[in-house]
Amino acid sequence: MRDLPADWFLRVRLKLRHMQLFVALDEYRNINRAAASLNMSQPAASKLLSDLEHLLGVSVFERQSRGVRPNWYGEILIRHSRTMLAELGQAGEELTALHHGRGGTVSLGTVMPAAVNLLSEAMEAVQRERPNLKVSIEVNVSPRLVEGLHDGTFDFVLARAPEDESSAELVYEEISEEPLCFVCRRHHPLAGQAAVSLEDMAPYVWVLQPPTGLLRQRVERLLLENAVTPPRDIVDTQSILVSLALVEQMDAVTVISRPVAEWLCDPERFTILPFEPRFTVKPFGIVSLRDRPLSPGAAALKETVHRIVARQHEAAGPGP
Repeated sequence: MRDLPADWFLRVRLKLRHMQLFVALDEYRNINRAAASLNMSQPAASKLLSDLEHLLGVSVFERQSRGVRPNWYGEILIRHSRTMLAELGQAGEELTALHHGRGGTVSLGTVMPAAVNLLSEAMEAVQRERPNLKVSIEVNVSPRLVEGLHDGTFDFVLARAPEDESSAELVYEEISEEPLCFVCRRHHPLAGQAAVSLEDMAPYVWVLQPPTGLLRQRVERLLLENAVTPPRDIVDTQSILVSLALVEQMDAVTVISRPVAEWLCDPERFTILPFEPRFTVKPFGIVSLRDRPLSPGAAALKETVHRIVARQHEAAGPGP
């Protein structure tokens, strides 16, 4: 492929239809289904793709017996197409919001503690102030949320600060650290004790995140700091609901965010064990793209989150 000039997209007559087709082919990996999703015929979609590949001088999708798969060139076009389509969608939302006053759509990604601690109150406030604002919320782990932020899935996210090379493109505004706690079932042998140590819990089954999980790594560091041998029996799961279901059925302990535990764990079924010292995991905050302005609706939701955080910090008083 020859070197492309800055205005290459004009020279190859790149259209929005091309970008929609790239994204659809990435999602369906089948040209018939991708074409159908865009209300195009299969021959028209094939011609659109082959004409562009001819103008570029390189294939962007590999044809396979069961469909198509993007190559490295295709991955680049798909990534930028997603971003451009998302930004054009945001432009439409801003125009609509401007026309109707306070409408629009916001897509937000969040880690679980922020969903429990902040978003219920933030959503109540923003819906009262902007009743026509449509908000979609996805709960996931921080790396997936930051990926979604980069590809235009989210306007902003409540997540932990990334530490890779993409962090230079981001703005991170810290909100809160996340206290953790040990949870067991109500009738566990350790329930009801005035204090519980790591040594007390070590003989029991521990239900933890997989080894790559942030909470799992924090627990392993806690054991190391206190010179306690790791428990022999560990069940790995990423799901909080699966963790609690297992803990409720056997004499086991699990580690979850304390705000999540206080919100989710029925005291008739579960006990938060009295473990000291207090331990936390890496803080979370608001993460946004440095060079992507927020829509009016997203900016309003972000400002509402800031306002609630300030009120919560004021109510909590000075730290220890």
